[in-house]
Amino acid sequence: MEQFKGKSRLPSFAIPKRYELDLVPDLSGCKFGGSVRISVDVVSDTRFIVLNSAALSIDSQSVRFRSPQSWFQELSPSEVVLVEEDEILVLGFDEVLPIGEGVLAIAFAGTLNDQMKGFYRSTYEHNGEKKNMAVTQFEPADARRCFPCWDEPAMKASFKITLVVPTELVALSNMPVTEEKVDGLVKTLYFQESPIMSSYLVAIVVGLFDYVEAVTPDGINVRVYCQVGKSDQGKFALDVAVKSLNLYKGYFAEPYALPKLDMVAIPDFAAGAMENYGLVTYRETALLYDARHSAASSKQGVAITVAHELAHQWFGNLVTMEWWTHLWLNEGFATWMSYLAVDSIFPEWNIWTQFLDDSTSGLRLDALAESHPIEVDINHASEIDEIFDDISYSKGAAVIRMLQSYLGASCFQRSLASYIKRYAFSNAKTEDLWAVLEEESGEPVKMLMNSWTKQKGYPVVSLTLKSQVLEFDQTHFLADGSSGDGQWIVPLTLCCSSYNAQKKFLLKTKYDKLDILELLGSPSGKASLFGENSQGIAGGSWIKFNVDQTGFYRVKYDVELAAALINAVKSKQLSATDRYGLLEDSFALCMACKQTLSSLLSLLDAYREELEYTVLSHIITISYKVISVAADAIPGLLDDIKRFFIGILQVHAQKLGWESRDGESHLDVMLRGELLIALAKFGHDITHNEAVRRFEAFLNDRNTLLLPPDTRKAAYVAIMQTVTISNKSGYESLLRIYRETDESQEKVRILGSLASCPDPEIVLEALNFLLTTEVRNQDAVYGLGGVSRNGRETAWKWLKENWEYISKTWAGSLLTSFISSIVSPFSSDEKAEEIESFFSSRITPSITRTLKQSIERVKINSKWRESIRNDHSLGEVVKELSHK
Repeated sequence: MEQFKGKSRLPSFAIPKRYELDLVPDLSGCKFGGSVRISVDVVSDTRFIVLNSAALSIDSQSVRFRSPQSWFQELSPSEVVLVEEDEILVLGFDEVLPIGEGVLAIAFAGTLNDQMKGFYRSTYEHNGEKKNMAVTQFEPADARRCFPCWDEPAMKASFKITLVVPTELVALSNMPVTEEKVDGLVKTLYFQESPIMSSYLVAIVVGLFDYVEAVTPDGINVRVYCQVGKSDQGKFALDVAVKSLNLYKGYFAEPYALPKLDMVAIPDFAAGAMENYGLVTYRETALLYDARHSAASSKQGVAITVAHELAHQWFGNLVTMEWWTHLWLNEGFATWMSYLAVDSIFPEWNIWTQFLDDSTSGLRLDALAESHPIEVDINHASEIDEIFDDISYSKGAAVIRMLQSYLGASCFQRSLASYIKRYAFSNAKTEDLWAVLEEESGEPVKMLMNSWTKQKGYPVVSLTLKSQVLEFDQTHFLADGSSGDGQWIVPLTLCCSSYNAQKKFLLKTKYDKLDILELLGSPSGKASLFGENSQGIAGGSWIKFNVDQTGFYRVKYDVELAAALINAVKSKQLSATDRYGLLEDSFALCMACKQTLSSLLSLLDAYREELEYTVLSHIITISYKVISVAADAIPGLLDDIKRFFIGILQVHAQKLGWESRDGESHLDVMLRGELLIALAKFGHDITHNEAVRRFEAFLNDRNTLLLPPDTRKAAYVAIMQTVTISNKSGYESLLRIYRETDESQEKVRILGSLASCPDPEIVLEALNFLLTTEVRNQDAVYGLGGVSRNGRETAWKWLKENWEYISKTWAGSLLTSFISSIVSPFSSDEKAEEIESFFSSRITPSITRTLKQSIERVKINSKWRESIRNDHSLGEVVKELSHK
């Protein structure tokens, strides 16, 4: 038995081909029983069968292996050993098993757990009565908590599932029901056998549901299931699903492979959604949209999430990564494809500009020394959860966009269609995709992309203009200001004073230079850029690298080039994506102490007439971070810095007002809410007073049009700014709304506002509320992100005092969110040491990476704080800008 312990992968001498799985969930007793018969191909001599099992009670007497040599002879194992730490079940036989296909039978029992993984229990109310539903969540490695199996993505097999459930309940699985037998109070449902698929994609849901349905042009029946009485809220997602399936069929030149698609809203769900083949499960907030209670941002979120999960039906389910090292092949592509689909369905949303937020999330995480490559070695199942992060999703999607931009859209689409066709119902590695792309394009894709997937980080390309020669060099960008040792093949793009004058080329070395005259290709081009003076840029001319931000790298301009781009922003010559990119790169360089805060604020001042939603939204995001760290560094300038940001934002807020207008865009609706929240947090009196007035009206009449969903959180945040321990009426009013609503999105809005109060004692009450039974475990994290600066220390003390309970109650990304949300905002080396000390005896593999990254962020904030203190021109610049 010892030879099987501590291994990252199962041995391959026996391979599953087909599962017959029978399950009997007991929803009232929160347990289940079952049996599985697995067709197993024994491919080499062995006395053992080794498969995965966790948290299951195995009936040792039931375990049988029917030999392929004699179907009348059943072999019983002499040893049945469950190795709990490795989650494997080892079956030892007295004789060598015959080569060929046999059948392994096992009976088992388990608990419908409360951890939102494996086969678990979710709760809901029906006619005032609390009820349980049974739900599965198997990704990455929790099918083993429902039935013994080969729980690895490469071990694909077909599944024939049978469920025994109460007659009044709806029971769903990956495939349609082929037969139903009713016996008194229970019914037995026999599901059609699935195509071969990975164990993590098997899904079962049992509960009371309503549904809405539609049929695709191909005749695929699509349904959205939700709690009874909420079916109207599923219509938007249903429409997006039907359109997405049709779009993907055309893009991949391959039809959807299953006869039906069900999408189910689950009240308790750890992730946002899960792409189970033919039975996609979602948080309610990620699937349901109610025009009366959902914000425009929620509508957009539903569209992107549905498009993401349905892209997986091809990229992930039909063609599956060989091992978790290649997780990004699933998540990066599904993220990128979701934007492609939503852009096609809702072109007015300018979704590719908004994609920059996703790309930026990847850039921020990948600038840490504690980042990891896109392709990361996974040695144990406990390590998998932590790579479901912005590297796999956001950086993955961004490098795909970069590659598509380099190869061209049509070539890229042809290549993906060829890849899907070649590896359908099989598994693939990253190298397999590169090989297909190379064949189709003739470009050195593997050489180019290995530098982006096999090493962590990315470059900053520094530009200097000397006479008519552009000099540029790449260095490994790190957020703490140091330089790493990475080097990349960088697809560089640039334009000179016009988007009609674009060039692209590969930077294959650390340093290179270009003659601008040669680049522009004509003396007239040189004249337009340099004017009469060949030593510097002519007035009104500019050079922008990384055109439309399609590359996953940062750009640092010399003083002259940067000044020219500021003028280009003011004169509205840059695209929205380039205005965003210029600002984001400057902000990142400022945090890394490569530029001063003075220079960042001067650049921000050029955006006073900005109108684009994504750019303004990003200004708001930057303002929160600047104010947070500046408050620690130079509290005396805090009011002036807030006044500066108010000055930039209030013009746009006044134009939009509090109430929607006929015909206004989806983006304006989203922008209104974000602007008002920011102004409320920054203490803008006009915004605050109006928010309070509207909140009081809403409190008396929940149907009032004075406070629609998009502006509701702004009012909630404004109310919490005035709450104190001696005057808690606003806090108590919010709790009353929380308790009276059954809308998930409304509850999330309130949870995200409660801890924004400046009074630490109220912050403590809000945090304690998160641990009560009134808040679903999945929703507690929403209450962590809104903690006010005054409440940071309170939140840290609360985390320490409650860590034992929190670490036992939450797992995966939910658990790590407690750490990252509460730890990361601090900005002193002393606090970093304190955090490190506390967790030194509490570290586990599942939180190691997140903890290191969070501590690194604290140290980066500390370094930035000191840089701000040493920015001697800052006071004068802030005074000048804040009084404009």
